[in-house]
Amino acid sequence: MKKLVVLTGAGISAESGLKTFRDSDGLWEGYDINEVATPEGWRKNPALVQEFYNMRRKAVVEAEPNAAHYALAELQQYFDVVIITQNIDNLHEKAGSNKVIHLHGIITKSQSSLDPNLTYDIEGYEIKMGEKCEKGSQLRPHVVWFGEAVPMIEPAARECSEADLFAVVGTSLQVYPAAGLIDFVPYESPKFLVDPNTPYVSGNIKTIKEKASVGLPLLVELLLQENGG
Repeated sequence: MKKLVVLTGAGISAESGLKTFRDSDGLWEGYDINEVATPEGWRKNPALVQEFYNMRRKAVVEAEPNAAHYALAELQQYFDVVIITQNIDNLHEKAGSNKVIHLHGIITKSQSSLDPNLTYDIEGYEIKMGEKCEKGSQLRPHVVWFGEAVPMIEPAARECSEADLFAVVGTSLQVYPAAGLIDFVPYESPKFLVDPNTPYVSGNIKTIKEKASVGLPLLVELLLQENGG
């Protein structure tokens, strides 16, 4: 079974009603990203950061996967599918995908503010101030903030280096370090890009200029045609 590695970004979640992280004005739902998505913001006003992510988490809990998420789950019947996502929601898992690497963490978990390796599932959608890990530190969202290391980038790069097929969905390949993952994919492995707006074009990348919910079912057809599924 061929290994298909898929890198997904904000575009795939936007169609499920989740607001994208990077707007042109540097705001996220009216909040300054520096205030709510950096270690400095957390140190300055942890209650504000907690409230912000509690609202985002509530939206994630209520959101449903769209046709793009389900199309990727369907591909597991025909390929060894590994999804590498920049998104912090759990919509890939809700749709039935089994192998998902979250580069930037996942909002449905909390982590110790002292030891990022201590993570916990969240019941409901709130982390409350005063809730602590087993080492006594305040719990915070299990999300990689700007200025923090991206610990899952190395496992993701290893998966890309073993890809027989590689697809990019809903991301412009302009956000690093995630954008650099395509450089780890073997040159001879076919590559596909599903995005309506991307300027990224290369000779060995086939592009489907559609939004994710339209383009991914088209990609499924293409992959099955080309790989005998």
